Amino acid sequence: MDISRELLKTLLMELCEINGASGNEDKVREYILQKIGDSCECSVTPLGCIIARYKGRKPAANRLMISAHMDEVGLIITGINTDGTLNFNCVGGVDPDAVIGRQVVLENGMMGAVGSKAVHNMSEEERKTAPKFDGLYIDIGVNDKAEAEKILSPGDYAYFTCGYSDEYGYIRSKAIDDRAGCAIMLAMIMEKVPEYDCIFTFVTQEEIGLRGARTAAFAAEPEFALVLEATTAADIPLSEGDKRCCILGKGPVVSYMDRSTVYDRELFGMSKKAAEEKGISWQTKTLVAGGNDSGAIHISRGGVRTIAVSVPCRYLHTPCCVINEKDYFDSFALAIEMADRICGGNI
Repeated sequence: MDISRELLKTLLMELCEINGASGNEDKVREYILQKIGDSCECSVTPLGCIIARYKGRKPAANRLMISAHMDEVGLIITGINTDGTLNFNCVGGVDPDAVIGRQVVLENGMMGAVGSKAVHNMSEEERKTAPKFDGLYIDIGVNDKAEAEKILSPGDYAYFTCGYSDEYGYIRSKAIDDRAGCAIMLAMIMEKVPEYDCIFTFVTQEEIGLRGARTAAFAAEPEFALVLEATTAADIPLSEGDKRCCILGKGPVVSYMDRSTVYDRELFGMSKKAAEEKGISWQTKTLVAGGNDSGAIHISRGGVRTIAVSVPCRYLHTPCCVINEKDYFDSFALAIEMADRICGGNI
């Protein structure tokens, strides 16, 4: 398990440092395919999803798809102003408040800063109103539009630059949603831990509408699906009771319902039993909130029995996410146990 933990930490660090917002996952996909090597029979769908067919030591009683999304939230350039500043919008669910004053990096490696109207120039009404993306801009330090046009074009992406750190049992980085799920799947493949044949899908465009998962599930034709994710934790000051949603350090989250899925009841019970029998901490969400690729997968073709295991994560969809590394390791352990139980015909 120590080897697995070091591998999990290395994979997560390397994946998080790659930029790949929805529709621009190419570099993430290249990294994953290189790591998989010849461990699986891989194909890439027209939307850029990886379908990796894993050969275990035993044939599976049930056809299982294990899935995580490669994309992260980000920004996209929508126009260039006369002074060389850039208009932009979000790719995925990003709150404008979360990006003001942040450093970003363009696809070409050039750095910029997100600016807004100066407070002393705002009217009283503007100060009371939540900011919108059409009131923000990216300053890349050029003189005018002509200079900016030599460097970039509308449609180019910009990414957050939190930096990666893992100290005191916590991991801080951009893109933990959902490079954590991708890293867990890669570690499962690279260490050949699933006992049975199964299908791994690394999917695209989750953050803008579960699009890649919809097509990958159609192509893979699973009977069961295990979705590996990161989910919102609000265990912070001024958040109390069920508003905390889930808590770092209390183990992976196994949901019974969110805004896109009512999860398979038998699989939910199996997850609880597996965690307790293996001494793995686990928790549920205290709110019916959020959603993930399960929303598209469970209604694919004639229906897919689906469960999700998620790493609780503070500050989801912001420039800097925070997770507890034990929750991450325990998510890996629970994913292995669930995969073997489903494929082994225990349901």
